[in-house]
Amino acid sequence: MSVRIRIMLLFAAIVLVILFLVCGSVYYFSYTNRVNNIKTRLTNWAVTTGRLLNQGMFNQKLMLTIDASTALAMKDKTVQAYDLTGNIKYIYRDNTADTMTVSKSVLEEAINGHDIYFTKGNLEYIVHLFSEKDTHAIMVAAAYDEDGKTKLRQLRYILLFSFAGGILIAIAAGYFFSKKLLAPLRKIADDVNEISVQNLESRIKTSASKDEWNYLSATLNQLLNRLQQSLIIHRRFISNASHELLTPLTSISSQLEITLTRNRNSDEYRNLIASIYQDVRQLSRLTQTLLEFARASGDPSGLEIDLVRVDEILLAMPAEISKLNPGHIVLLDFEELPEEDEKLLVFGNEDLLFTAIKNIVVNACKYSGNHQATVKLLVHDNIITIIIEDEGKGIPQEELQNIFQPFYRVSDQSAAQGFGLGLALAQQIIKLHKGNITASSVPDKGSIFTIVFPSAGTEFYNRAMKS
Repeated sequence: MSVRIRIMLLFAAIVLVILFLVCGSVYYFSYTNRVNNIKTRLTNWAVTTGRLLNQGMFNQKLMLTIDASTALAMKDKTVQAYDLTGNIKYIYRDNTADTMTVSKSVLEEAINGHDIYFTKGNLEYIVHLFSEKDTHAIMVAAAYDEDGKTKLRQLRYILLFSFAGGILIAIAAGYFFSKKLLAPLRKIADDVNEISVQNLESRIKTSASKDEWNYLSATLNQLLNRLQQSLIIHRRFISNASHELLTPLTSISSQLEITLTRNRNSDEYRNLIASIYQDVRQLSRLTQTLLEFARASGDPSGLEIDLVRVDEILLAMPAEISKLNPGHIVLLDFEELPEEDEKLLVFGNEDLLFTAIKNIVVNACKYSGNHQATVKLLVHDNIITIIIEDEGKGIPQEELQNIFQPFYRVSDQSAAQGFGLGLALAQQIIKLHKGNITASSVPDKGSIFTIVFPSAGTEFYNRAMKS
């Protein structure tokens, strides 16, 4: 069942319930009012008849005169008077052929002072105990309320017609209402259907109104922007990765092909193997880096997460950097550490965090004139901040926004050894740990990388994990 039909049926059902309650209430109160009205009129007639009987003034001519003077005359009127023993004292009938019998149990109940109302055929009865001075009589009055029942029947027809008409109008209104309501959604769907990989730059048209449809269109456009950006990065990554992987493979293939053209001496073979070995090592490092990048870009639920002390990771950094290159120096600055050790803890994977920070420090040492990097650790308001500074040539401002892209190399540093994946990998890992990394640079003075993590167990961290 389409959404349009469901909206129409829901709208019709709501109107049906409202009409049912309104029409039912009108009919119920009209019916109750008619019954109360006939009860009052029969009771008044019974009391009037009892008083006339008590005064010895009642006769048929006088009764007809009294009835004719009433605003709403009743038909087939009958009145009977009983004494307290149940014997009939007086009978009056509009139609002499009519008979009226009342059971002794009803008369006995009336003696207790309770007015009794009941119906029999078209007639409605009221049994009333008349008491005046020393006179007591059980008055039974009955009549056919033709005018009241006719009006009630007419009201029932009007309400049924209104109910049926209201349902038909509700169905028609719901159909057109749902059509108008869903028209923007259909338009959005049509716009989305026109978007494909070939024209991913197309966007859904938005209106000036600030309604939910405009919000949905804007949200989908933002999603398309992210998808387009991801696709661009994905294509660039595949292209660059293919090129980087192809370079050592081509070198290996070419060297082997040339070597097979003729026999060579042992020294030439040894040099060839050494050259191929370097290409294989480069290929291995690139493959390992790509695997780490894929791991950092995946689902964090598959990682081993534990409490990690940031200061311990940084303390191991100088020895690790020196092992990679003895000429590189890392200076640590821990002057503003908190007294509480738990403020230095973050939830994460220690190996990945170590890799992320190491990549940034390696770059700082590599591109610094003195091959030296300074690493500062600050904790303030349950926020852990790591600052990595170097004294290199710096990064041009127009290239700062691209340095975290995979395989991106700064123009004047492209000759340096590397694949252009270190910073991209570091950013992925830091984002995976709900952190953030920013970079600033001054030409010929150096660059500063700032990493921010929420401390484990803090309210700030809990908000970050939910975001």
